[in-house]
Amino acid sequence: MEVLGHGEGLDELLRLVRRQGSPAEVLELLGRRTGADVAWIGRGGAVETATAGFPRRLASALTPQVERLAGGRLAAATTRVGELEVRLEAFGGREPRPVLVTVSASALSREAAALASQAGGIVDLLSQASEADDGTRGYEAKAAQLRFAVLTALLAGDVTMARRMTTGDVPPILNAERVRVHLLHCTPADRDRLTRTYLDPSGYHGPGLMVNCPVFREQLICPVGDDPELGGRFRQGEVLRRLVRENPGYALGVSRPHPLAATAEAYVEAVHALAVARNSPGRLAAYRGRPSLVHVLPRRAALAWARGYLEPLQAVPKPTVDVIRLAVTFSRSGVARLLHLSRTTVAAHCRRAEEALGIDLGEVRTRATLDLALSLTALPADPSDTVQPVAPPLGELLAAYAATAWAEPFLRPLRDAAHRDLHLTVEAWIDANTDAQRTAAQVGLSRNTVRAHLRAAERLLNRDLLTTGSGIHDVVHALRVTAAQRAHPTTESGQRAQWSSTDVAS
Repeated sequence: MEVLGHGEGLDELLRLVRRQGSPAEVLELLGRRTGADVAWIGRGGAVETATAGFPRRLASALTPQVERLAGGRLAAATTRVGELEVRLEAFGGREPRPVLVTVSASALSREAAALASQAGGIVDLLSQASEADDGTRGYEAKAAQLRFAVLTALLAGDVTMARRMTTGDVPPILNAERVRVHLLHCTPADRDRLTRTYLDPSGYHGPGLMVNCPVFREQLICPVGDDPELGGRFRQGEVLRRLVRENPGYALGVSRPHPLAATAEAYVEAVHALAVARNSPGRLAAYRGRPSLVHVLPRRAALAWARGYLEPLQAVPKPTVDVIRLAVTFSRSGVARLLHLSRTTVAAHCRRAEEALGIDLGEVRTRATLDLALSLTALPADPSDTVQPVAPPLGELLAAYAATAWAEPFLRPLRDAAHRDLHLTVEAWIDANTDAQRTAAQVGLSRNTVRAHLRAAERLLNRDLLTTGSGIHDVVHALRVTAAQRAHPTTESGQRAQWSSTDVAS
């Protein structure tokens, strides 16, 4: 035992607290100063931490005394157990109270007992601080789960469900008429720090949300209300732009404003914009791309084709359709993380859909076709949709003037004389089922050069090609349309006449 005055021992305890020592370190110091073995019995009645020499078997013999102190009937007590002098003291005002136990060959001196009381008070404060930290972490985790649930409902277009999830404490974003999605690329550790830094007392982020993407660990999804009257303690869009300026490893893609129920469309635009931003010097890009093919096809005829194509899926469980909607865009491991399923379960759903439709989801062109059909059936309802025209083949749909008028401008940046090599690479990449190694062998380039060409194509097309499938599918459709147009040229007036009898509402 080190013989020091009570004041010196207390000073050392305080120094230990200042450097954020643990309860175990406090007990170890107390043991050295008093010559006793020490244990801290928590609110649950078990020894939470103790010095190395503390006789653990003694704890069960002390249970009656510990219960009396924990229940508030005593503040402190001393007893002998065999040859040992045992001192017990309870701390805190909330029952059951934790108890400090010192065991020594002889009774503690007055100075040693006072130091034990001081040490017990410090351990109690450290324990309370730890409980508070645990509570804060638990609150932050639950708030993050709620934000993710709200975002999921918005991505599904169900604003009413999103409002119900908030149990009356509706975040400002759910009162917005329009929303922009900001997609921030940063390190995974920074995502957690940023969501904590800008968290408001209600568990949201002012007029927006900050949600960790469950699929891509480097992405933070930030939908922000675009209404000027929405307030908040910070302007989230401005903050995100400043973060990009201050951090060289960051990039930000921003969608156009969309109705709140169309948050999913805004997210897809943000994905494409982020691909452009990551290939741009300023690392910031707002979406400037053309609409997807689904938005320009003759509506009634396209919907009739899509419903006919997807009809076999009516025989499969709804969860299979939900999985397939994601699996055409994200990797299967990404879908598993997004839906909290195992990869084996996701694979089983995919096999069930493949068998029902008679397709192979391993083929990029097949995924593009299925994605087109699913996207068409997910469009907002229109009264004319109940009128069922004869479903045309997909080839006829892609030969429609609306499709060719979309595809030609979409691919034009790659067909510029300065970028013909990019067009050849992208075309070969689709032919190789998006396998960069096979593409490299086909076009006589290195794999790194192929990926460099694809990144350059992302910037020119305003489409993400290397992260999700949505941009790839647009490329597949555009190449298919232009190939069909070259094989069977049609005029604008002739094509319009073809659809006049079945698609007067388009």
